[in-house]
Amino acid sequence: MSAMTDDTTTSDATVGRSTAAAPPRGRVGRALGWLSIVVMVVVLTLMTLRLLTIAPDLSGPLNPESPGPNGAKAIAELTRQEGVQIEITRSRAVAAAEVGPDSTLVLTAPAALSDAAALELIESADRVVLLTSSARMLRLLDLGERGLPTGLVSAGCDLAEFARVGSIDADRAFTPASGVIGCFADASGDAAVLRSTDTQTGRSVTMVDASGLLTNQHLAENGNAALGLALLAQTDEIVWYVPTFEDGDRTDGGPADLGDLTPDWLTPVILLLLLAGVAVVVWRGRRFGPLVTESLPVTVRVSETMHGRARLTAKSADAAHAASAIRDGSRRRLAARLSLSPTAGAHEVADAAADRLRVPRGSLHELLAGSPPHSDHDLVDIARRLADLETAVDAAVHTERNLP
Repeated sequence: MSAMTDDTTTSDATVGRSTAAAPPRGRVGRALGWLSIVVMVVVLTLMTLRLLTIAPDLSGPLNPESPGPNGAKAIAELTRQEGVQIEITRSRAVAAAEVGPDSTLVLTAPAALSDAAALELIESADRVVLLTSSARMLRLLDLGERGLPTGLVSAGCDLAEFARVGSIDADRAFTPASGVIGCFADASGDAAVLRSTDTQTGRSVTMVDASGLLTNQHLAENGNAALGLALLAQTDEIVWYVPTFEDGDRTDGGPADLGDLTPDWLTPVILLLLLAGVAVVVWRGRRFGPLVTESLPVTVRVSETMHGRARLTAKSADAAHAASAIRDGSRRRLAARLSLSPTAGAHEVADAAADRLRVPRGSLHELLAGSPPHSDHDLVDIARRLADLETAVDAAVHTERNLP
């Protein structure tokens, strides 16, 4: 297919670039650069490990310092606003030493503590609030058994602090044991809160499944906030024990940390892979050499671009694209000859050419802005008609300029 393109009158372009080449770096400079990178990586690694070591773990559920969805920072702050002082500790020895007759011990399920250590910690306080529904703690404290979920329930018990709580939507229910008071019960007798009180010592233990009630994401629902204050704001001081595996004493197959669960060879393999990765980066990393000098100036003829585009159009056999280029070139040339704006549309140029040639308006719309051709024959016909139109317009303009 023969391709036709409009000529472009553009001056030759001169492209220039600096011939200055950066001096090559010596071996000492490259070695110092890699040494500085290694030092920065080591320093960042040590800082990260240090932060992970000294920073408190806020990922645990019902952590009073965690602002996350499963944390309990919101209820802790509400309790402080009631004038209650909260001391947070991760040591059971400190917790046992700090609780007194006018304080409350708050803790979740102490999974890392043995049965004896958990009972010893609980018995050290006169008032204990367990924010858990652990079957193990139910068994150790003889509070009852797990029951079916209750849904939306109200207090329904004689404990005064729960009288104005309202309703809560409990996810876990219990069947109270003999002598244990159950609050927030439904018609089947299940309870969401259990309280056991020793009549001789006055020691009380209250258990509630707080995972769906007192966490940050559920505290604003129903009467959950009022329930949290009824549980926690009854004394002037709270000792909140946050269990950790480091403080645990279980050796009977209890929960293990990540180091105990991984084989001994894993850490050396990880370090070896990291060193291998660094070696691959050094070996295969891209290195920039000196700049390539080039003789100046470099002159590129505009006709080379025009001929290249014409060859690409001919090779692609795209008659529609070629026709669009031919029409666009004719439109721009006719607009210049008819004293129109270079951005004038095809219909505007067609109307102006029709007026100049004294033919009906609209007769040239199909030629300048019609449908694309479907074959090479149609393309040649459009090109010939456009050439005739430009010749006629040139003649008409030349005649008008020569009139007296």
